Amino acid sequence: MSSDVAIACRNAGKAFQLYLHRNDQMMQALFGWAKTFYKEHWVLKDVSFEVKKGECVGIIGRNGAGKTTLLQILCGITRPSRGEVKIDGRVAPILALGAGFDGTLTGRENAIIAGAILGLTRKQIVAKLDAIAEFAEIGLFFDQPMKLYSSGMTARLAFAVCAHVDADILIVDEALSVGDEAFAKKCETFIAEFSKRGTILVVSHGLDYLKTLCDRVIWIDAGAVREIGDPDKVIPSYISTVRADEEDEVASDS
Repeated sequence: MSSDVAIACRNAGKAFQLYLHRNDQMMQALFGWAKTFYKEHWVLKDVSFEVKKGECVGIIGRNGAGKTTLLQILCGITRPSRGEVKIDGRVAPILALGAGFDGTLTGRENAIIAGAILGLTRKQIVAKLDAIAEFAEIGLFFDQPMKLYSSGMTARLAFAVCAHVDADILIVDEALSVGDEAFAKKCETFIAEFSKRGTILVVSHGLDYLKTLCDRVIWIDAGAVREIGDPDKVIPSYISTVRADEEDEVASDS
């Protein structure tokens, strides 16, 4: 991988195993060496692209196109079924915010664990706890068990941790709706500032926002890359295609 590339995705594909009958998963475990008891469902197919260091790239596509699965592969949450992905730098994954938190632990304790998972030493993350608490704006709840948190408070804390791990690459999946409008604006401001010094890959249905933020966009359609390029060219093409398909559906139903 070239030294100026932060993310390289080469012919990446992801298939999930679909079991159509109740006992098929057990049969696969027992007799999978002789017969396949599942159907492969490919959610990503031969996806290839590069993101250069310092670049901000958006990913667009309809629901179910494979966007979130792609981000999960890039973050190491799941592995591709084929192809390869290479990352150069520390990643802060802002997706499924707070999914790994332990509800019996306090926000402070979860922040320490999350920071360690993202590559910081305990000393480094402890030194950032006051800044994390201030960014999250959850007050005294920072030292209360997270089972008492609302979903918005959980997302605020998760975003605050990701914002303070000194990442090189920010990977964002529709995380800008956390909390109230003021906090969402705060998150947008952080991402805009990060774009001046780091690499960003962001999935969003906010197409106007992506036009403003991104250098390029990648259009994922049915698990494959359909188009990569300037947001002012790719996004209008995407919009016109979606509208045309919707009109065809209405016409076929009438």
